[in-house]
Amino acid sequence: MNIAVRYYSRSGNTKQVADAIAKAADVTAISVDQNDAAITEPVDVLFIGGALYAYGIDNKLKEYLKTLKKEDAKKAVVFSTSWLSKHAIDLIKKGLSEAGIAVQKESFYVRGKPGEHQLKDATVFTRKNL
Repeated sequence: MNIAVRYYSRSGNTKQVADAIAKAADVTAISVDQNDAAITEPVDVLFIGGALYAYGIDNKLKEYLKTLKKEDAKKAVVFSTSWLSKHAIDLIKKGLSEAGIAVQKESFYVRGKPGEHQLKDATVFTRKNL
């Protein structure tokens, strides 16, 4: 099974969750602003996450979502961290749907900075969604 983990994180909170997901999936999490973030081979599962900043997701994540195509992933699974709300999940799902990628209904959310318990929950969530 081919799996990819992509994320964008300003504070490092979403990166912590992305790294926990990637570890559970035995892959490397890659920030969407890195040169190697593009999906070059179709994946079975794309885990993708970001956070809510003021009124939306970061422009780097928005632009990345616009590069995705239906052929890039059989399904996407969304995760987020935020101090404000879970709204980033809806915005990411919308971008994925606009790309034609099937989106898993269940998502993973951590309010604020993830602790050890939330990172363990991220591992369980990952294994359940592979």
